[in-house]
Amino acid sequence: MSPLVLASGAVGIILLATALARRTGVATPLILVLIGAIISLMPAIPDIELQPEWILMGVLPPLLYASAVQVPVIDLRRNVGMIGWLSIVLVIVSAFGVGALVHLLLPSVPFAAGVALGAVISPTDAVAATAVGKRLGLPPRVMAVLEGESLFNDASALVMLKVATVAAAGGFSFLQLTGDFAYGVVIAVALGLAIGWVSVLVRERISDPVLSTSVSLVLPWLVYWPAEELGASGVVAVVVAGVLSGHLGLRRLSAQQRQIERTNWATIAFLLENAVFLLMGLQLVDLFLDVTRNQSSVGLVVGVAAACVLALVLLRVAAVAVFMRGARWRAPHRARRLAAVDAAVKGLDDSDPQRAKARRRLARLRADREFYRRAPITRKGGLVISWAGMRGVVTVAAALTLPVSTPMRSTLIAVAFTVALMTLLGFGLTLPWVIRRTGLGQDPSQSLHGEVVLVMRDVHRQAVSTLREDGDLDEEVVSGLAERLERIAKRDGLLARTLGAGPQEVDPETGEPVDPIRLAAVRYFDAAREALADERSLGAYSTEAIAQVQEVLDLEELRRTR
Repeated sequence: MSPLVLASGAVGIILLATALARRTGVATPLILVLIGAIISLMPAIPDIELQPEWILMGVLPPLLYASAVQVPVIDLRRNVGMIGWLSIVLVIVSAFGVGALVHLLLPSVPFAAGVALGAVISPTDAVAATAVGKRLGLPPRVMAVLEGESLFNDASALVMLKVATVAAAGGFSFLQLTGDFAYGVVIAVALGLAIGWVSVLVRERISDPVLSTSVSLVLPWLVYWPAEELGASGVVAVVVAGVLSGHLGLRRLSAQQRQIERTNWATIAFLLENAVFLLMGLQLVDLFLDVTRNQSSVGLVVGVAAACVLALVLLRVAAVAVFMRGARWRAPHRARRLAAVDAAVKGLDDSDPQRAKARRRLARLRADREFYRRAPITRKGGLVISWAGMRGVVTVAAALTLPVSTPMRSTLIAVAFTVALMTLLGFGLTLPWVIRRTGLGQDPSQSLHGEVVLVMRDVHRQAVSTLREDGDLDEEVVSGLAERLERIAKRDGLLARTLGAGPQEVDPETGEPVDPIRLAAVRYFDAAREALADERSLGAYSTEAIAQVQEVLDLEELRRTR
Protein backbone atom coordinates (compact mmCIF):
# COMPACT_ATOMS: atom_id res chain seq x y z
CA MET A 1 0.00 0.00 0.00
CA SER A 2 1.50 3.34 -1.10
CA PRO A 3 2.18 6.15 1.38
CA LEU A 4 -0.18 8.40 -0.59
CA VAL A 5 -3.07 5.98 -0.06
CA LEU A 6 -2.23 5.68 3.65
CA ALA A 7 -2.06 9.46 4.07
CA SER A 8 -5.36 9.97 2.23
CA GLY A 9 -7.01 7.29 4.33
CA ALA A 10 -5.65 8.86 7.53
CA VAL A 11 -7.08 12.27 6.60
CA GLY A 12 -10.44 10.66 5.85
CA ILE A 13 -10.44 8.90 9.23
CA ILE A 14 -9.53 12.14 11.02
CA LEU A 15 -12.41 13.98 9.35
CA LEU A 16 -14.81 11.15 10.19
CA ALA A 17 -13.66 11.06 13.83
CA THR A 18 -14.03 14.83 14.13
CA ALA A 19 -17.57 14.73 12.81
CA LEU A 20 -18.39 11.85 15.17
CA ALA A 21 -16.87 13.75 18.11
CA ARG A 22 -19.05 16.79 17.42
CA ARG A 23 -22.18 14.67 17.34
CA THR A 24 -21.40 12.58 20.42
CA GLY A 25 -19.43 15.04 22.57
CA VAL A 26 -16.56 12.54 22.98
CA ALA A 27 -13.09 14.03 22.49
CA THR A 28 -11.67 13.47 18.99
CA PRO A 29 -8.28 12.10 20.24
CA LEU A 30 -10.06 9.35 22.16
CA ILE A 31 -12.08 8.30 19.11
CA LEU A 32 -8.95 8.27 16.94
CA VAL A 33 -7.02 6.09 19.41
CA LEU A 34 -9.87 3.56 19.46
CA ILE A 35 -10.20 3.60 15.66
CA GLY A 36 -6.44 3.14 15.31
CA ALA A 37 -6.46 0.15 17.66
CA ILE A 38 -9.29 -1.47 15.69
CA ILE A 39 -7.60 -0.84 12.34
CA SER A 40 -4.33 -2.34 13.57
CA LEU A 41 -6.10 -5.69 13.99
CA MET A 42 -6.97 -5.84 10.28
CA PRO A 43 -4.58 -8.13 8.36
CA ALA A 44 -4.56 -5.88 5.27
CA ILE A 45 -3.08 -2.96 7.19
CA PRO A 46 0.75 -2.89 7.13
CA ASP A 47 2.75 -2.45 10.31
CA ILE A 48 3.56 1.21 10.95
CA GLU A 49 6.44 1.75 13.34
CA LEU A 50 6.23 5.11 15.08
CA GLN A 51 9.65 6.75 15.20
CA PRO A 52 10.20 9.30 18.00
CA GLU A 53 12.10 11.58 15.60
CA TRP A 54 8.92 11.95 13.54
CA ILE A 55 7.19 13.50 16.52
CA LEU A 56 9.93 15.35 18.39
CA MET A 57 11.57 16.88 15.31
CA GLY A 58 8.90 16.72 12.64
CA VAL A 59 5.55 17.20 14.37
CA LEU A 60 6.23 18.93 17.69
CA PRO A 61 7.83 22.18 16.35
CA PRO A 62 4.94 23.11 14.02
CA LEU A 63 2.36 22.06 16.62
CA LEU A 64 3.91 24.26 19.30
CA TYR A 65 4.34 27.18 16.91
CA ALA A 66 0.72 26.94 15.75
CA SER A 67 -0.43 27.16 19.36
CA ALA A 68 2.07 29.81 20.46
CA VAL A 69 1.29 32.22 17.65
CA GLN A 70 -2.33 32.38 18.84
CA VAL A 71 -1.56 32.96 22.54
CA PRO A 72 -1.93 36.61 23.62
CA VAL A 73 1.07 37.90 25.56
CA ILE A 74 -1.22 39.56 28.08
CA ASP A 75 -2.80 36.20 28.93
CA LEU A 76 0.63 34.74 29.60
CA ARG A 77 1.61 37.74 31.72
CA ARG A 78 -1.54 37.68 33.84
CA ASN A 79 -1.38 33.93 34.38
CA VAL A 80 2.39 33.48 34.45
CA GLY A 81 2.35 32.36 38.08
CA MET A 82 -0.05 29.47 37.64
CA ILE A 83 1.30 28.52 34.22
CA GLY A 84 4.86 28.39 35.57
CA TRP A 85 3.74 26.48 38.67
CA LEU A 86 1.98 23.79 36.63
CA SER A 87 4.39 23.58 33.69
CA ILE A 88 7.67 23.62 35.64
CA VAL A 89 7.22 22.87 39.33
CA LEU A 90 4.48 20.27 38.90
CA VAL A 91 6.38 18.54 36.08
CA ILE A 92 9.51 18.21 38.24
CA VAL A 93 7.58 17.03 41.30
CA SER A 94 5.57 14.57 39.18
CA ALA A 95 8.71 13.15 37.61
CA PHE A 96 10.33 12.43 40.97
CA GLY A 97 7.08 11.23 42.54
CA VAL A 98 6.33 8.80 39.74
CA GLY A 99 9.98 7.74 39.71
CA ALA A 100 9.80 6.72 43.37
CA LEU A 101 6.51 4.92 42.79
CA VAL A 102 7.76 2.97 39.76
CA HIS A 103 10.96 2.00 41.58
CA LEU A 104 8.80 0.74 44.46
CA LEU A 105 6.46 -1.27 42.22
CA LEU A 106 9.20 -2.50 39.85
CA PRO A 107 12.37 -2.95 41.96
CA SER A 108 14.40 -3.95 38.91
CA VAL A 109 13.84 -0.47 37.46
CA PRO A 110 16.40 2.01 38.90
CA PHE A 111 15.12 5.21 40.47
CA ALA A 112 16.65 7.32 37.68
CA ALA A 113 14.86 5.26 35.04
CA GLY A 114 11.64 5.68 37.00
CA VAL A 115 12.18 9.45 37.01
CA ALA A 116 12.66 9.26 33.24
CA LEU A 117 9.28 7.56 32.94
CA GLY A 118 7.81 10.20 35.26
CA ALA A 119 9.15 12.93 32.97
CA VAL A 120 7.62 11.16 29.99
CA ILE A 121 4.10 11.02 31.46
CA SER A 122 4.14 14.35 33.33
CA PRO A 123 3.26 16.85 30.54
CA THR A 124 -0.41 17.34 29.78
CA ASP A 125 -1.87 17.70 26.30
CA ALA A 126 -4.47 20.46 26.08
CA VAL A 127 -5.91 19.42 22.70
CA ALA A 128 -8.79 17.36 24.06
CA ALA A 129 -9.38 19.60 27.09
CA THR A 130 -9.54 22.85 25.14
CA ALA A 131 -11.77 21.29 22.49
CA VAL A 132 -14.26 20.30 25.19
CA GLY A 133 -13.79 23.64 26.97
CA LYS A 134 -14.52 25.72 23.89
CA ARG A 135 -17.60 23.67 23.07
CA LEU A 136 -19.01 24.00 26.60
CA GLY A 137 -17.92 27.62 27.14
CA LEU A 138 -15.25 27.35 29.84
CA PRO A 139 -14.18 30.74 31.26
CA PRO A 140 -11.45 32.28 29.08
CA ARG A 141 -8.99 32.47 31.98
CA VAL A 142 -9.25 28.74 32.66
CA MET A 143 -8.68 28.10 28.96
CA ALA A 144 -5.67 30.43 28.96
CA VAL A 145 -4.09 28.53 31.88
CA LEU A 146 -4.60 25.15 30.20
CA GLU A 147 -3.21 26.34 26.87
CA GLY A 148 -0.27 28.15 28.47
CA GLU A 149 0.60 25.13 30.59
CA SER A 150 0.63 22.81 27.59
CA LEU A 151 2.99 25.16 25.73
CA PHE A 152 5.73 25.12 28.35
CA ASN A 153 5.39 21.78 30.15
CA ASP A 154 6.68 19.91 27.10
CA ALA A 155 10.03 21.69 27.41
CA SER A 156 10.19 21.00 31.16
CA ALA A 157 9.40 17.34 30.65
CA LEU A 158 11.98 16.85 27.89
CA VAL A 159 14.67 18.54 30.01
CA MET A 160 13.77 16.31 32.96
CA LEU A 161 13.91 13.27 30.67
CA LYS A 162 17.40 14.27 29.55
CA VAL A 163 18.53 14.80 33.16
CA ALA A 164 17.15 11.42 34.25
CA THR A 165 18.70 9.64 31.27
CA VAL A 166 22.13 11.11 32.07
CA ALA A 167 21.70 10.14 35.73
CA ALA A 168 20.74 6.59 34.77
CA ALA A 169 23.95 6.35 32.74
CA GLY A 170 25.95 7.30 35.83
CA GLY A 171 26.92 10.81 34.81
CA PHE A 172 24.80 12.81 37.23
CA SER A 173 26.17 16.12 38.56
CA PHE A 174 23.62 18.49 40.06
CA LEU A 175 25.79 21.58 39.52
CA GLN A 176 26.53 20.70 35.90
CA LEU A 177 22.92 19.84 35.12
CA THR A 178 21.73 23.11 36.69
CA GLY A 179 24.22 25.03 34.57
CA ASP A 180 23.22 23.12 31.44
CA PHE A 181 19.56 23.83 32.15
CA ALA A 182 20.17 27.57 32.59
CA TYR A 183 22.34 27.69 29.47
CA GLY A 184 19.74 25.82 27.43
CA VAL A 185 16.89 28.10 28.48
CA VAL A 186 18.81 31.37 28.00
CA ILE A 187 20.11 30.38 24.56
CA ALA A 188 16.67 29.11 23.52
CA VAL A 189 14.92 32.32 24.59
CA ALA A 190 17.55 34.46 22.85
CA LEU A 191 17.30 32.45 19.63
CA GLY A 192 13.51 32.46 19.72
CA LEU A 193 13.38 36.23 20.19
CA ALA A 194 16.02 36.92 17.53
CA ILE A 195 14.71 34.62 14.82
CA GLY A 196 11.08 35.45 15.58
CA TRP A 197 11.81 39.18 15.32
CA VAL A 198 13.79 38.82 12.09
CA SER A 199 11.08 36.65 10.52
CA VAL A 200 8.43 39.29 11.20
CA LEU A 201 10.66 42.04 9.76
CA VAL A 202 11.24 39.94 6.64
CA ARG A 203 7.55 39.16 6.19
CA GLU A 204 6.66 42.81 6.75
CA ARG A 205 8.65 43.66 3.63
CA ILE A 206 7.21 40.85 1.50
CA SER A 207 4.10 41.83 -0.42
CA ASP A 208 3.58 38.39 -1.97
CA PRO A 209 1.38 36.36 0.45
CA VAL A 210 2.76 33.08 -0.94
CA LEU A 211 6.34 34.02 -0.04
CA SER A 212 5.25 35.36 3.35
CA THR A 213 3.39 32.14 4.11
CA SER A 214 6.43 30.10 3.08
CA VAL A 215 8.57 31.94 5.64
CA SER A 216 5.95 31.26 8.30
CA LEU A 217 5.78 27.55 7.45
CA VAL A 218 9.52 26.92 7.77
CA LEU A 219 10.01 29.15 10.83
CA PRO A 220 9.43 26.40 13.47
CA TRP A 221 12.34 24.35 12.12
CA LEU A 222 14.50 27.43 11.52
CA VAL A 223 14.23 28.02 15.26
CA TYR A 224 14.22 24.43 16.51
CA TRP A 225 17.29 23.07 14.74
CA PRO A 226 19.82 25.81 15.67
CA ALA A 227 18.69 25.65 19.29
CA GLU A 228 19.14 21.88 19.42
CA GLU A 229 22.53 22.09 17.68
CA LEU A 230 23.69 24.58 20.32
CA GLY A 231 22.58 22.29 23.13
CA ALA A 232 19.58 24.45 24.03
CA SER A 233 15.88 23.60 24.17
CA GLY A 234 14.38 23.71 20.69
CA VAL A 235 10.91 23.49 22.20
CA VAL A 236 11.40 26.68 24.26
CA ALA A 237 12.86 28.48 21.24
CA VAL A 238 9.88 27.58 19.06
CA VAL A 239 7.37 28.70 21.70
CA VAL A 240 9.15 32.04 22.22
CA ALA A 241 9.35 32.68 18.47
CA GLY A 242 5.67 31.82 18.05
CA VAL A 243 4.48 34.07 20.87
CA LEU A 244 6.60 36.98 19.60
CA SER A 245 5.44 36.51 16.00
CA GLY A 246 1.81 36.51 17.04
CA HIS A 247 2.30 39.59 19.22
CA LEU A 248 4.07 41.62 16.52
CA GLY A 249 1.80 40.44 13.72
CA LEU A 250 -1.06 42.83 14.53
CA ARG A 251 1.07 45.91 13.89
CA ARG A 252 3.53 44.69 11.28
CA LEU A 253 1.72 42.17 9.06
CA SER A 254 -1.08 42.83 6.60
CA ALA A 255 -4.58 41.50 7.07
CA GLN A 256 -4.06 39.10 4.18
CA GLN A 257 -0.91 37.68 5.76
CA ARG A 258 -2.61 37.20 9.13
CA GLN A 259 -5.70 35.63 7.56
CA ILE A 260 -3.70 33.14 5.50
CA GLU A 261 -1.43 32.32 8.45
CA ARG A 262 -4.37 31.64 10.76
CA THR A 263 -6.03 29.35 8.24
CA ASN A 264 -2.88 27.46 7.29
CA TRP A 265 -1.64 26.87 10.82
CA ALA A 266 -5.08 25.88 12.08
CA THR A 267 -5.27 23.26 9.31
CA ILE A 268 -1.73 21.98 9.89
CA ALA A 269 -2.22 21.73 13.65
CA PHE A 270 -5.57 19.97 13.21
CA LEU A 271 -4.12 17.30 10.91
CA LEU A 272 -0.84 16.74 12.76
CA GLU A 273 -2.14 16.47 16.31
CA ASN A 274 -4.98 14.16 15.28
CA ALA A 275 -2.65 12.04 13.13
CA VAL A 276 -0.48 11.40 16.20
CA PHE A 277 -3.44 10.06 18.16
CA LEU A 278 -4.37 7.82 15.24
CA LEU A 279 -0.79 6.51 15.10
CA MET A 280 -0.91 5.97 18.85
CA GLY A 281 -3.91 3.68 18.41
CA LEU A 282 -2.16 1.79 15.62
CA GLN A 283 0.77 1.05 17.97
CA LEU A 284 -1.21 -0.26 20.94
CA VAL A 285 -1.71 -3.90 19.94
CA ASP A 286 1.90 -4.44 18.81
CA LEU A 287 3.12 -2.69 21.94
CA PHE A 288 1.32 -5.08 24.28
CA LEU A 289 2.43 -8.06 22.18
CA ASP A 290 6.01 -6.86 22.63
CA VAL A 291 5.43 -6.69 26.38
CA THR A 292 4.31 -10.31 26.52
CA ARG A 293 7.28 -11.39 24.40
CA ASN A 294 9.59 -9.80 26.98
CA GLN A 295 8.05 -11.90 29.77
CA SER A 296 5.96 -9.12 31.28
CA SER A 297 2.23 -9.38 31.75
CA VAL A 298 -0.40 -6.99 30.45
CA GLY A 299 -1.90 -6.99 33.93
CA LEU A 300 1.37 -5.71 35.39
CA VAL A 301 1.51 -2.90 32.83
CA VAL A 302 -2.09 -1.88 33.49
CA GLY A 303 -1.59 -2.02 37.25
CA VAL A 304 1.54 0.13 37.21
CA ALA A 305 -0.10 2.56 34.78
CA ALA A 306 -3.18 2.86 37.00
CA ALA A 307 -0.97 3.60 40.02
CA CYS A 308 0.89 6.25 38.02
CA VAL A 309 -2.36 7.88 36.90
CA LEU A 310 -3.60 8.00 40.49
CA ALA A 311 -0.33 9.58 41.62
CA LEU A 312 -0.47 12.15 38.81
CA VAL A 313 -4.06 13.08 39.68
CA LEU A 314 -3.29 13.50 43.38
CA LEU A 315 -0.19 15.58 42.67
CA ARG A 316 -2.06 17.80 40.21
CA VAL A 317 -4.97 18.37 42.60
CA ALA A 318 -2.52 19.20 45.40
CA ALA A 319 -0.52 21.57 43.17
CA VAL A 320 -3.62 23.49 42.06
CA ALA A 321 -4.87 23.70 45.66
CA VAL A 322 -1.52 24.99 46.95
CA PHE A 323 -1.32 27.65 44.27
CA MET A 324 -4.88 28.84 44.80
CA ARG A 325 -4.32 29.06 48.55
CA GLY A 326 -1.29 31.24 47.90
CA ALA A 327 -3.35 33.55 45.68
CA ARG A 328 -4.83 35.28 48.72
CA TRP A 329 -1.32 36.36 49.73
CA ARG A 330 -0.57 37.82 46.28
CA ALA A 331 -3.63 40.11 46.17
CA PRO A 332 -2.35 42.54 48.87
CA HIS A 333 1.02 42.70 47.10
CA ARG A 334 -0.69 43.80 43.86
CA ALA A 335 -2.70 46.40 45.78
CA ARG A 336 0.46 47.84 47.35
CA ARG A 337 2.20 48.01 44.00
CA LEU A 338 -0.80 49.79 42.45
CA ALA A 339 -0.86 52.31 45.31
CA ALA A 340 2.88 52.94 44.93
CA VAL A 341 2.59 53.61 41.19
CA ASP A 342 -0.46 55.81 41.76
CA ALA A 343 1.46 57.90 44.30
CA ALA A 344 4.44 58.13 41.93
CA VAL A 345 2.25 59.41 39.09
CA LYS A 346 0.70 62.07 41.29
CA GLY A 347 4.16 63.21 42.31
CA LEU A 348 5.30 63.79 38.72
CA ASP A 349 5.01 67.19 37.09
CA ASP A 350 2.86 67.49 33.96
CA SER A 351 5.92 68.49 31.96
CA ASP A 352 7.90 65.45 33.09
CA PRO A 353 8.47 63.14 30.05
CA GLN A 354 8.13 60.10 32.34
CA ARG A 355 4.58 61.04 33.33
CA ALA A 356 2.92 59.57 30.22
CA LYS A 357 4.81 56.30 30.66
CA ALA A 358 3.92 56.15 34.35
CA ARG A 359 0.26 56.89 33.64
CA ARG A 360 0.16 54.06 31.12
CA ARG A 361 1.70 51.67 33.63
CA LEU A 362 -0.89 52.78 36.18
CA ALA A 363 -3.69 52.17 33.69
CA ARG A 364 -2.30 48.69 33.00
CA LEU A 365 -2.15 47.86 36.71
CA ARG A 366 -5.72 49.05 37.16
CA ALA A 367 -6.81 46.92 34.22
CA ASP A 368 -5.04 43.94 35.78
CA ARG A 369 -6.78 44.56 39.11
CA GLU A 370 -10.15 44.68 37.36
CA PHE A 371 -9.31 41.50 35.44
CA TYR A 372 -8.43 39.57 38.61
CA ARG A 373 -11.63 40.83 40.23
CA ARG A 374 -13.83 40.06 37.24
CA ALA A 375 -12.29 36.71 36.26
CA PRO A 376 -10.91 34.93 39.34
CA ILE A 377 -9.99 31.26 39.23
CA THR A 378 -12.52 29.91 41.69
CA ARG A 379 -12.56 26.51 43.35
CA LYS A 380 -14.73 25.26 40.51
CA GLY A 381 -12.22 26.53 37.99
CA GLY A 382 -9.43 24.90 39.97
CA LEU A 383 -11.34 21.61 39.89
CA VAL A 384 -11.64 21.75 36.10
CA ILE A 385 -7.93 22.57 35.76
CA SER A 386 -7.11 19.66 38.07
CA TRP A 387 -9.26 17.31 36.02
CA ALA A 388 -7.84 18.38 32.63
CA GLY A 389 -4.91 15.99 32.87
CA MET A 390 -4.96 14.20 29.53
CA ARG A 391 -1.62 13.03 28.11
CA GLY A 392 -0.86 12.84 24.42
CA VAL A 393 1.70 13.74 21.77
CA VAL A 394 4.84 14.34 23.86
CA THR A 395 4.20 11.34 26.12
CA VAL A 396 3.89 9.04 23.11
CA ALA A 397 7.04 10.34 21.42
CA ALA A 398 9.21 10.75 24.52
CA ALA A 399 8.49 7.20 25.70
CA LEU A 400 10.10 5.82 22.56
CA THR A 401 13.31 7.78 23.26
CA LEU A 402 14.10 5.80 26.41
CA PRO A 403 17.58 4.27 25.91
CA VAL A 404 17.73 0.68 24.73
CA SER A 405 19.79 -0.19 27.81
CA THR A 406 16.97 0.88 30.16
CA PRO A 407 15.82 -2.08 32.31
CA MET A 408 12.32 -3.29 31.36
CA ARG A 409 12.24 -0.71 28.54
CA SER A 410 9.33 -2.29 26.66
CA THR A 411 7.31 -2.44 29.88
CA LEU A 412 8.00 1.22 30.66
CA ILE A 413 7.02 2.26 27.14
CA ALA A 414 3.82 0.25 27.45
CA VAL A 415 3.11 1.91 30.81
CA ALA A 416 3.53 5.35 29.22
CA PHE A 417 1.16 4.49 26.37
CA THR A 418 -1.34 3.03 28.83
CA VAL A 419 -1.20 6.15 31.00
CA ALA A 420 -1.94 8.28 27.94
CA LEU A 421 -4.83 6.00 27.00
CA MET A 422 -6.24 5.91 30.55
CA THR A 423 -6.14 9.69 30.88
CA LEU A 424 -7.76 10.15 27.49
CA LEU A 425 -10.50 7.71 28.46
CA GLY A 426 -10.94 8.80 32.05
CA PHE A 427 -10.61 12.56 31.76
CA GLY A 428 -11.81 12.81 28.18
CA LEU A 429 -15.13 11.11 28.93
CA THR A 430 -15.75 12.74 32.32
CA LEU A 431 -14.47 16.30 31.76
CA PRO A 432 -17.70 17.45 30.04
CA TRP A 433 -19.69 16.11 33.01
CA VAL A 434 -17.37 17.90 35.47
CA ILE A 435 -17.76 21.19 33.59
CA ARG A 436 -21.54 20.88 33.57
CA ARG A 437 -21.66 19.94 37.26
CA THR A 438 -19.55 22.93 38.24
CA GLY A 439 -21.78 25.24 36.22
CA LEU A 440 -18.80 26.92 34.55
CA GLY A 441 -20.07 26.29 31.04
CA GLN A 442 -21.63 29.34 29.43
CA ASP A 443 -22.44 30.90 26.09
CA PRO A 444 -19.56 33.36 25.65
CA SER A 445 -21.23 35.19 22.75
CA GLN A 446 -23.92 36.66 25.02
CA SER A 447 -21.54 38.70 27.18
CA LEU A 448 -18.89 39.12 24.49
CA HIS A 449 -21.01 41.03 21.99
CA GLY A 450 -21.42 44.06 24.24
CA GLU A 451 -17.69 44.15 24.95
CA VAL A 452 -16.89 43.91 21.23
CA VAL A 453 -19.09 46.96 20.62
CA LEU A 454 -17.22 48.92 23.31
CA VAL A 455 -13.82 47.95 21.88
CA MET A 456 -14.91 48.93 18.39
CA ARG A 457 -16.14 52.32 19.56
CA ASP A 458 -12.92 53.07 21.44
CA VAL A 459 -10.78 51.98 18.50
CA HIS A 460 -12.93 54.02 16.10
CA ARG A 461 -12.63 57.19 18.15
CA GLN A 462 -8.87 56.83 18.58
CA ALA A 463 -8.43 56.18 14.86
CA VAL A 464 -10.47 59.25 13.88
CA SER A 465 -8.50 61.33 16.39
CA THR A 466 -5.27 60.13 14.76
CA LEU A 467 -6.53 61.14 11.30
CA ARG A 468 -7.31 64.62 12.55
CA GLU A 469 -3.93 64.96 14.25
CA ASP A 470 -2.10 64.01 11.03
CA GLY A 471 -3.51 67.14 9.38
CA ASP A 472 -2.79 66.11 5.76
CA LEU A 473 -6.36 65.00 5.02
CA ASP A 474 -9.30 67.23 4.23
CA GLU A 475 -11.27 67.89 7.43
CA GLU A 476 -14.57 67.56 5.60
CA VAL A 477 -13.62 64.10 4.34
CA VAL A 478 -12.48 63.01 7.80
CA SER A 479 -15.66 64.34 9.43
CA GLY A 480 -17.88 62.61 6.88
CA LEU A 481 -16.05 59.31 7.33
CA ALA A 482 -16.17 59.65 11.12
CA GLU A 483 -19.92 60.35 11.17
CA ARG A 484 -20.61 57.42 8.87
CA LEU A 485 -18.62 54.96 10.96
CA GLU A 486 -19.98 56.35 14.23
CA ARG A 487 -23.56 55.66 13.12
CA ILE A 488 -22.64 52.09 12.23
CA ALA A 489 -20.68 51.58 15.46
CA LYS A 490 -23.65 52.73 17.52
CA ARG A 491 -25.93 50.34 15.66
CA ASP A 492 -24.03 47.05 15.90
CA GLY A 493 -20.39 47.71 16.71
CA LEU A 494 -19.18 46.61 13.28
CA LEU A 495 -17.46 48.55 10.53
CA ALA A 496 -19.06 49.43 7.22
CA ARG A 497 -19.16 46.41 4.99
CA THR A 498 -18.93 48.62 1.90
CA LEU A 499 -16.05 50.83 3.04
CA GLY A 500 -13.34 50.73 0.44
CA ALA A 501 -14.95 47.91 -1.54
CA GLY A 502 -14.27 47.62 -5.24
CA PRO A 503 -11.37 48.72 -7.44
CA GLN A 504 -9.37 51.79 -6.53
CA GLU A 505 -6.99 54.09 -8.42
CA VAL A 506 -3.62 54.56 -6.70
CA ASP A 507 -0.82 57.08 -7.01
CA PRO A 508 2.05 55.38 -8.91
CA GLU A 509 4.66 57.06 -6.68
CA THR A 510 3.17 56.64 -3.20
CA GLY A 511 0.95 53.61 -3.85
CA GLU A 512 -1.89 55.29 -1.92
CA PRO A 513 -5.44 55.79 -3.27
CA VAL A 514 -6.07 58.96 -5.27
CA ASP A 515 -9.67 59.25 -4.09
CA PRO A 516 -9.54 61.28 -0.83
CA ILE A 517 -12.29 59.18 0.75
CA ARG A 518 -10.44 55.97 -0.01
CA LEU A 519 -7.19 57.50 1.20
CA ALA A 520 -8.92 58.41 4.45
CA ALA A 521 -10.24 54.85 4.68
CA VAL A 522 -6.73 53.39 4.25
CA ARG A 523 -5.33 55.72 6.90
CA TYR A 524 -8.30 54.98 9.13
CA PHE A 525 -7.71 51.23 9.17
CA ASP A 526 -3.99 51.69 9.77
CA ALA A 527 -4.77 53.94 12.74
CA ALA A 528 -7.47 51.54 13.95
CA ARG A 529 -5.02 48.64 14.08
CA GLU A 530 -2.56 50.78 16.04
CA ALA A 531 -5.32 51.75 18.45
CA LEU A 532 -6.35 48.11 18.81
CA ALA A 533 -2.75 47.10 19.55
CA ASP A 534 -2.63 49.78 22.26
CA GLU A 535 -5.88 48.49 23.78
CA ARG A 536 -4.51 44.94 23.71
CA SER A 537 -1.32 45.90 25.56
CA LEU A 538 -3.30 47.94 28.09
CA GLY A 539 -5.56 44.98 28.91
CA ALA A 540 -8.78 46.82 29.73
CA TYR A 541 -10.75 44.47 27.45
CA SER A 542 -10.69 40.70 27.19
CA THR A 543 -8.44 39.06 24.64
CA GLU A 544 -11.50 37.40 23.09
CA ALA A 545 -13.10 40.77 22.34
CA ILE A 546 -9.80 42.12 20.98
CA ALA A 547 -9.47 39.06 18.72
CA GLN A 548 -12.98 39.52 17.32
CA VAL A 549 -12.38 43.19 16.57
CA GLN A 550 -9.06 42.31 14.92
CA GLU A 551 -10.87 39.80 12.73
CA VAL A 552 -13.40 42.45 11.71
CA LEU A 553 -10.62 44.90 10.82
CA ASP A 554 -8.80 42.22 8.83
CA LEU A 555 -11.93 41.31 6.89
CA GLU A 556 -12.54 44.96 6.07
CA GLU A 557 -8.98 45.41 4.84
CA LEU A 558 -9.28 42.33 2.66
CA ARG A 559 -12.52 43.65 1.15
CA ARG A 560 -10.84 46.97 0.48
CA THR A 561 -7.78 45.52 -1.28
CA ARG A 562 -9.50 43.00 -3.52
